[in-house]
Amino acid sequence: MRRMTTAADMLATGFATLPDLIHAHALERGDRTAVADAQGSIDYRTLDAMMDRVASALQRDGVVPGSAVAIAAAPTTDYAAVFLGTVRAGCVATPIAPSATPAAIAAMIADSGAPLVFLDAENARALEGQLLTARIVLFPREGGGPGWAPGFAGEQSFETWLAPSESRPTPVEIAPEDPFNIIYSSGTTGTPKGIVQSHAMRWAHIARNTAAGFDTAVTMIATPLYSNTTLVSFLPTLGWGGTVVLMGKFDARAYLELAQRYHATHTMLVPVQYQRIMALPDFDSFDLSTFRFKTSTSAPFSAALKADVVARWPGVLVEFYGMTEGGASCALNATANPTKLHTVGQPMPGHEIRLIDDDGNEVAQGEMGEVVGRSPAMMNGYHGRSEATRDAEWHDADGNRYIRHGDVGRFDEDGFLTLMDRKKDLIISGGFNIYPSDLEAVLAQHPAVADCAVIGVPSESWGETPVGFYVSRAEAREDAAAILTWVNRQLGRTQRLSALHVADELPRSAIGKVLKRELRDRLGGAAA
Repeated sequence: MRRMTTAADMLATGFATLPDLIHAHALERGDRTAVADAQGSIDYRTLDAMMDRVASALQRDGVVPGSAVAIAAAPTTDYAAVFLGTVRAGCVATPIAPSATPAAIAAMIADSGAPLVFLDAENARALEGQLLTARIVLFPREGGGPGWAPGFAGEQSFETWLAPSESRPTPVEIAPEDPFNIIYSSGTTGTPKGIVQSHAMRWAHIARNTAAGFDTAVTMIATPLYSNTTLVSFLPTLGWGGTVVLMGKFDARAYLELAQRYHATHTMLVPVQYQRIMALPDFDSFDLSTFRFKTSTSAPFSAALKADVVARWPGVLVEFYGMTEGGASCALNATANPTKLHTVGQPMPGHEIRLIDDDGNEVAQGEMGEVVGRSPAMMNGYHGRSEATRDAEWHDADGNRYIRHGDVGRFDEDGFLTLMDRKKDLIISGGFNIYPSDLEAVLAQHPAVADCAVIGVPSESWGETPVGFYVSRAEAREDAAAILTWVNRQLGRTQRLSALHVADELPRSAIGKVLKRELRDRLGGAAA
């Protein structure tokens, strides 16, 4: 519900909704660019009006508050308006990964119960063979060409679906616990779980960025809008009244050119994107002097790469560690803590992390344990999956709710958290625990290795055994056998790789995580 007050007043309160904040920015700084993409840009006044038209159209169509509205498309200003207009109507924005298979996309739409789904041309084509019960609205750009139309019954173009200009939706009262969005996890089998995040959780993400300077930010977004990695920068930038620059398919050189053109000040990139950008031979020729705040999350970020970014890219570098489900987050100011680059930092204010053993008991100081966390930013639960929600929770002796992060870690004497690995990726070989990240760190030191990963595969002799994959540098002359010999000389006897395979590239998700299940599939479940 709109409240006639300033954005500054709302940001100083204990809770405000993002739609209300955007409306305040439209009144106070309406001509400031809110969102830009490859096709152009819209200011806050236009974004606010577009959100009204989207919310009015949803209400016209009988989409009631609390209903999911699905979006499977490339990031554009239209996408942003639909996402935010959905939230203004009290509905639940449900971005779907276009990188998933058509069957998986259809299953996620069905699981959400969305009566309406927004598609661009590429995703509409991909979904033509799927049975969709949701009504289809097609974004105009990325177009299908003259005379092209998908084979859906009753599809409608975005322009004709929108409510008329100057439309105003009926105000909706939004409570902190009401769902803001659903994000689907990258499940390995079956339909991914829908993670329900509340307005209170998103408010926590906005409010915690008081000192980040988002009110004057030009934030480069180079990851998809269906990812929490993206939304934790996208939403605070708009909440504080900054400018978001959306990039479609990531390309390192195009990113730098865009950042230079827009005089970017903020960005969120995943580690593999930093790696590709820093590897450009002419990186130092780009003017990045306007950057003030760079962040990273979602995947392991090597200490050497952090050091390179700190040394050569202006602005503070902060690594965040956390989960889409919430729990707790850590932050590492890499610029201010050069001796802690091997860690993911310390728990953020108001966030609490504990380490537990397999029996659910807290481990002693300095020992490794499974990470569980709690904070103001925690999911409501998994959509329609109460049992899975319970499995993701741990409660302390006082009944406080924590979220299991699925990682194994250890706190040092200064309270900085070092992650070992995902608990599910732990390799138990001959009764010994082997952490793939330890082996990957050694493998990455070889001068012929550009990228690498280690997985566990079944072994008749040891139960499991570690197997490595690597991407060779272009100038490298050593073969896999020579590198395997070198690596195993650096490792303990119980850690040694049983095999090493060269790959053209490692399979990664859209936010840079190595898809280790795909590497296991390449071996058919057995060591080479």
